Amino acid sequence: MATASMAFKSREDHRKQLELEEARKAGLAPAEVDEDGKEINPHIPQYMSSAPWYLNAERPSLKHQRKWKQDPNYTDKWYERGAKIFQADKYRKGACQNCGAMTHDAKSCMERPRKKGAIHTNMYIAPDEKIETFELDYDAKRDRWNGYDTSTYARVVDRYEARDDARRNHLKEQQLKKLEEKSNNQNDEAAAVAEVSDEDEDDLRVDEVKVDESKQMDFAKVEKRVRTTGGGSTGTVRNLRIREDTAKYLLNLDVNSSHYDPKTRSMREDPIPDTDPNEKSYGGDNQYRTSGQASEFKQLTMHAWEASEKGQDMHMQAAPSQAEFLYKNFMISKDKLKTKTKDTIMEKYGNAATDEDVPRELLVGQSESQVEYDRAGRIIKGQEMAIPRSKYEEDIYPNNHTTVWGSWWKDHQWGYKCCKQMIKNSYCLGIAGIEAAEEAIDHMKANIARKEATEEVPVAAEEKKLAPWGTDVPEDQVLDPKRLNEALRKEDERKREERDERKRKYNVKWNDEVTAEDMEAYRMKRTHHDDPMKDFLN
Repeated sequence: MATASMAFKSREDHRKQLELEEARKAGLAPAEVDEDGKEINPHIPQYMSSAPWYLNAERPSLKHQRKWKQDPNYTDKWYERGAKIFQADKYRKGACQNCGAMTHDAKSCMERPRKKGAIHTNMYIAPDEKIETFELDYDAKRDRWNGYDTSTYARVVDRYEARDDARRNHLKEQQLKKLEEKSNNQNDEAAAVAEVSDEDEDDLRVDEVKVDESKQMDFAKVEKRVRTTGGGSTGTVRNLRIREDTAKYLLNLDVNSSHYDPKTRSMREDPIPDTDPNEKSYGGDNQYRTSGQASEFKQLTMHAWEASEKGQDMHMQAAPSQAEFLYKNFMISKDKLKTKTKDTIMEKYGNAATDEDVPRELLVGQSESQVEYDRAGRIIKGQEMAIPRSKYEEDIYPNNHTTVWGSWWKDHQWGYKCCKQMIKNSYCLGIAGIEAAEEAIDHMKANIARKEATEEVPVAAEEKKLAPWGTDVPEDQVLDPKRLNEALRKEDERKREERDERKRKYNVKWNDEVTAEDMEAYRMKRTHHDDPMKDFLN
């Protein structure tokens, strides 16, 4: 279980920690123990088991999840119902005018209003009640069972027991009346009366047993009422395990045996693996997960999830019958598709696993049929032996080719032998195409050789004589200082208008006539990106 320590863990340590947590969840490793020696459930989420950093927890603990602050106002006491503190003999000044008690006034008196109150009669003075005050906390104020006396439930039990006794007595009286009526019948019906009386006595005995069990029944026990005879009488059958059944965690008391989780009552591994399988009554929860219909149910659940992700309205818990019906239809369609695909492949390529005999002509390449030829090679008598052909297409020459694709090989590529082309969908040009391809190759080789022969080292460019910084004007060019100052002023105005969008005009005018002074002013005012001081410009 993760702690609040923020120590660095390497990748290997983190992987080992994850493997240990998975082993604890699977029951392969014992659960972690806190500082009190109690086991920590490995299924608790990390956000619940991790202590905050400010608690400085050095080892795993769940104390931060427990209530460690005690409320000073909490109390488990309650009002004493009907408690009295003092019984007066005569009326006292300031007491209730109706009953004479000092703990309340006439408006709050709970007794029946007397014709003449205790203030006038000075008789039948009621005792003073015990008044208590508790400061309840938030939960106690809203607890609907706060102050409930469990001993009062004995009245309910007595009432139901009295009802059962009355019912039993009533049943006995009815049975006795039936027996008296049947005893007055004729003598020829004596045997039938005896049989009926035996059946009635059995029914009465069953009902008495049922009533006795209901009296002694524990309220925590779960029982199921079932019909035992055709006459309508019922009996009780327990549908829980009997006390003689051994709990799974008692099958092996070894500390290092299979892990048992008391919260989920699960034990995944086999607690007694060395016992004979024929004598086992329990082999771990994983045995039931991989046996019976568990795997089918798992596949059905996974199919419902996948179908729901793909947009199909299918839910395993909301509509299980519908999900199972759709899953069966899906499996039938899947089997049909597999069968159809298999039949299509076998129809196209055949089945080598069948028992069909291979024709002898294909097997040995010869036959016993006699054929006579003349000197020119023509057939005189008989039929020429057919050349065995495969199921694939043969001797097809597309696009004017005279050979098949793959009859020529060069430079790790297949092609046509008739035209030596390596493009499968090309058009055959015959010998002319071969000659044209060879000429193109020779021409390309000649160009490569000519280029290598005439290759020279490039001449280094002469350094330009630049004007002073900020201009590319040759030194022999003469500029008018007045015009240059005017051009610099116009350039400043133009840049100022570009920065201020509110002063930008809609109708833009320009002048195609650019003098040398205007060009020099543009060069002097433009921003040089390699200037280290450009960021200090306004």
